[in-house]
Amino acid sequence: MRVISGIYKGRNIQTPKNFRARPTTDFAKTGLFNILNNYFDFESIRVLDLFAGTGSISFEFASRGCKSIELVENDRVHMAFIKKLIREWEITGVTTSETSAFSYIKYPKAPFDIIFCDPPFDMEGIELIPSNILDKNLLTDQGWLILEHSDKYKFEKADGFREVRNYGSVYFSFFLKKAPKA
Repeated sequence: MRVISGIYKGRNIQTPKNFRARPTTDFAKTGLFNILNNYFDFESIRVLDLFAGTGSISFEFASRGCKSIELVENDRVHMAFIKKLIREWEITGVTTSETSAFSYIKYPKAPFDIIFCDPPFDMEGIELIPSNILDKNLLTDQGWLILEHSDKYKFEKADGFREVRNYGSVYFSFFLKKAPKA
C-alpha cells in the first residue's frame, strides 16, 4: 500500500504484522480521489477520517495539501502506527482522536467538508452510519459523506444519498447534507 499522489507520492505504508485493518486498495483510492479532485480544493477543506485504520486516506489528503484533518481510530496498535508515520513524514494539520467513531460523532469539533468512513465490512450497524452522521449536522453546506463498504450494503434509498461507485470489491456510497426540516 502506498500514497498515490501529491507530496508523499510513492511512500509505502508498511503495516506491522499485528495489524487487523483492511486498507482501501490503491485502485479504489485512485478512483475516489479522481472524483474528489473535480469537486474540492484540498488546501481549503476540513476532513474527518472515521475508522482510520492504517491512516491511508488521511495521508492521501495530507499529501494533496489538506491542512485540516481529524483522524479517528479506536485501536491502539493502529493509532500508534498512524502517529509514528505522522512524526516520521513530518505531516502537519492532522489531529488524532483515539476513540470509537460512534463516540466521536456525538461531540464533533466542527462541520467538515468531507467525512470519510471505512468501518470494518463485517461490523454491525454499518447501515446506520449515514443517518447517524447526517442527523448530527456534521457536514458543511457543500460537504460530502463517503462511506466505504462491501456489496452487501445498498444505500440508494437512504436520506442524502447521491451515488455509489464500485472499484473491485470496494464500494463508495456518497451522501450530501440533508436539507433542514421545515
